[in-house]
Amino acid sequence: MLTPLQDKAVGSLVGAAVGDALGGATEGWTPERIRHRYGGVVEGIVPPFNADWRNARPIAPYHKGDGHVTDDTLMTHALVRVYARAGRHLDAYAAAEHLVPEMMGEKRWIPELEDEALPLQRVFLAEKWIVARLHYGHVDPREAGTGNIVNCGAAMYMAPVGIVNAGDPDSAYAEAIDLAGAHQSSYGREAAGVFAACVAEAMRPSAGVDSVVATALRVARDGTRSAIEAVCERARGIGDWREAAPELRAAMAPFDTVADDYRDQGLGARRPSRVHAIEELPMALAFLLIARGGYRDAVLGGVNYGRDADSIASMAGAVAGALGGRDGVPQDWSTDVAKASRLDLEAPGLELAEVARRLHAADVARRRAHERVFAELAGAGAEGGR
Repeated sequence: MLTPLQDKAVGSLVGAAVGDALGGATEGWTPERIRHRYGGVVEGIVPPFNADWRNARPIAPYHKGDGHVTDDTLMTHALVRVYARAGRHLDAYAAAEHLVPEMMGEKRWIPELEDEALPLQRVFLAEKWIVARLHYGHVDPREAGTGNIVNCGAAMYMAPVGIVNAGDPDSAYAEAIDLAGAHQSSYGREAAGVFAACVAEAMRPSAGVDSVVATALRVARDGTRSAIEAVCERARGIGDWREAAPELRAAMAPFDTVADDYRDQGLGARRPSRVHAIEELPMALAFLLIARGGYRDAVLGGVNYGRDADSIASMAGAVAGALGGRDGVPQDWSTDVAKASRLDLEAPGLELAEVARRLHAADVARRRAHERVFAELAGAGAEGGR
């Protein structure tokens, strides 16, 4: 029998992977084109948008769809292995010491390539940046994210940070901000911190979707906070994810540098800014609100929204999976995704729960030691408070 920590950790990481796999098929497309291609809304695992996926986009010859996870899950699982190896809370230096070797040191099965390859050979250019800056450029890890395109690349794999800091969103935010400094800057880095905080809140036994959104608004800053507030406010007036896309996109547009034509970017796209935000996190929280925290509807909302559908659905799935636990993720989906991707989706959650348990014990011991020191410094117990 799983402990609540194990149940929620497994639910979050399985939920993230399943959302990622479902959303991969519709990534980059509009809701209208998705419905035309699949004869209506997508309600589960579907084939690739382009049947000739090897040649559809030469720069990205990936087999998306058919239950294959994408680089979101590859990086998430890599971060779990980093936690297990490091045995401590992570910072930007951990990205250089552990994450880079994970990306370039060992071949793994890559579902979208249908072959064994280095994870580095699958990830997007913004993730290759980590290796270029840290391994080849020897940049200070705390500054390595500066200059990268600003996107959701760091945020998409930060669920493990929230799980390790279960029930402590502020610590999750701080740890993710530090770690993500090796990868991202500006609102891309901010989203990584806020997403980790959302997962940490969702791990709390009494948490709900409203407390997750309230946590996001409390810790978020600048354009990220404004975007979450605007999109979630619009979501509260929507009852069905099937009709949500136009209204949510309109609410997000003022904060997004990525144009309505998702693949045709202007010169101002993905540059640092204090007034902009990535689209994926606000949209994931919006679909969670519409679904009232339910896994299936939250993920399907992201899948059918299109654009960066895999990351939206993965983030929504990570939070919904943490809220509802393992049984909240449809078993038929998780079984099919695990089989298609040749991955054990539950093992990373169990491994990370054990890491979280050990780190919590170390955190408590460290706090107790500090309390004793501070009591001496403050003169606790001395006459008159001296």
